[in-house]
Amino acid sequence: MTSTAHIINISGGKDSGACVELALLRGNPFRSVIADTGNESEITWEHVDRLSDHIRARIGGDGIEVYRADFTDRIARKRKFVADNWPNQGVPESDVQAALEILQPTGNPFLDLCIWKGRFPSRRAQFCTEFLKYEAIWQQCLMPTLQNQPVIQWIGVRRDESVARANAQSWRTMRSTGLHQLRYFQPLIHWTADNVFSFTRARNAPINPLYMKGMKRVGCFPCINASKNEIEQISRRYPEAIERIATWESIVKKASKRGAATFFASKTTPRGAAMARAGIKGGRNDADFPDAFEVAEWAKTDRTGRHRDWILEAEREDEGLCASQYGLCE
Repeated sequence: MTSTAHIINISGGKDSGACVELALLRGNPFRSVIADTGNESEITWEHVDRLSDHIRARIGGDGIEVYRADFTDRIARKRKFVADNWPNQGVPESDVQAALEILQPTGNPFLDLCIWKGRFPSRRAQFCTEFLKYEAIWQQCLMPTLQNQPVIQWIGVRRDESVARANAQSWRTMRSTGLHQLRYFQPLIHWTADNVFSFTRARNAPINPLYMKGMKRVGCFPCINASKNEIEQISRRYPEAIERIATWESIVKKASKRGAATFFASKTTPRGAAMARAGIKGGRNDADFPDAFEVAEWAKTDRTGRHRDWILEAEREDEGLCASQYGLCE
């Protein structure tokens, strides 16, 4: 009888870490895998290294396996499409040449994905997870394994995370022609965030330090859906992350036929929202929507979005206010 492989998806976050602890309690061999999206914090990778050591200390093995998406072929096809079609679609020759120059693989999966797409992901088009995580893990890990044996893939999903996950099930089964059966196992489905942190601490397991620094999401840094508080914390503590996003914006807009690309939603700030209401689409023929720097400055304002929140800034500087969204004060 063919044995079943247990594979745990790691994100660097609290829920996948709790899945690891449950698997360790189970006591049987498993593999843990992570997709390097190119948009993680160094702090998260340091945490992943600690978690990998934690796993090796208990069950041995090679620790966490790292996979990366490759968009070389797709960028090449986009480059040919731009050369063949953009001139006939009214795109100025200078912009066509700028796009052709920029349409080269950088080796950073997140940036390469956005260059290929000519835009950043959004709440309505959240293709980052699909291409950077699901596809990379499927093609490089799951499919090769399923050619030889059934797989149970552990995923850290909880129902209380969002309305979209309110009816998520603990088990789902997928069958593909020519492959063994794949079952998705979501063992935390009924857990709360408090359950996750309490369990992890009781197990003396690593917790990503970014949760103590105001982050709600730690898989991407920042996430396109980062809250105002998260953006403020990142811009204050890690301004280099905002600088990196702003650099990416200047690159990706050259790969956009419209000549526009913003990492955060175009209507994030009051000015961006006013532009959206006025039907302004931004780009070559319109005013630019707020870039990462402008969004970061907005994140420092009060609820009106017009004035700096000096009280909050003073408390942050004195470290007198707990920054954690989960009550995990530093």
